[in-house]
Amino acid sequence: MYASFSVPVAALPCPRLLQQPPLKPSECFRTSFNRRHLITTLLSVFAPSFIDFTLPCSSDLVAEARGLFQMPPVRLVNRYFLVRAGESEFDSFGIINTNPVAKTSVDSGLSEEGKKQTVKAAFKLKEMGACENGCWIWPSITQRAYQAAEIIASVNGVNRSYIVPEYSFLDARGLGAFEGKRLDSLSEVYASDTISSSIKPPPIDDGTPNESVSDVFVRVTQLMSILETQYSGDTIIIVSPDSDNLTVLQAGLIGLDLRRHHDLSFAPGEVRFIDIRSIPSYK
Repeated sequence: MYASFSVPVAALPCPRLLQQPPLKPSECFRTSFNRRHLITTLLSVFAPSFIDFTLPCSSDLVAEARGLFQMPPVRLVNRYFLVRAGESEFDSFGIINTNPVAKTSVDSGLSEEGKKQTVKAAFKLKEMGACENGCWIWPSITQRAYQAAEIIASVNGVNRSYIVPEYSFLDARGLGAFEGKRLDSLSEVYASDTISSSIKPPPIDDGTPNESVSDVFVRVTQLMSILETQYSGDTIIIVSPDSDNLTVLQAGLIGLDLRRHHDLSFAPGEVRFIDIRSIPSYK
């Protein structure tokens, strides 16, 4: 009979102790040197095969990545019509109103004259064949812009499901302390715009934003980035409650100095097609 015995666990050799000891510093250096030498040798053998190989990193290909949008754009994948909504009730009173709090109020809606202007705009779009093959209508949720979108849809036989309300990027330019003043005081704002696109109207504490041309440019560029990413080969009608959104957008598209955006001023109810031939070519 064999005698049984047990060995304490602590007495068993630890597997970690059975591993090979670490390399000495000199050996580590020799190993990394050998690897480096091997890589260098391989490169010297195969590099000639890659001399004529270049990655296709042209600006055109980079710009084709969906979601990247710059002004002026390298190209547009959609067809665009810009429409300023007709005159609002506030406009008919000769009063500046840009506070977003009031954008869905009745007084922000179309005046009787504004409705007539918008009907003309809708028929102008029909005459231009804007929705012959279908179209999307993107209005600001400002009352007059959305009303204009509904009129455009009705005249052009577009289902209301193709009206996509835009909640912030198409808000009328916030004019700060000019809020509530007479419309003819806008000349002061546009005089400042010609000096610098970064000059803001004086602020006010009633919640009305005071936006520079550059601020508006950021908004409309974000809008275009969404449209150019979400759609492809479509016709899109952008309906703005004011002129500045559209003039800044058009100036950006055609590469016009933003300080001159007011040169492109839209009258109430005006329609404009963005001709891709007006967009400068990149060299």
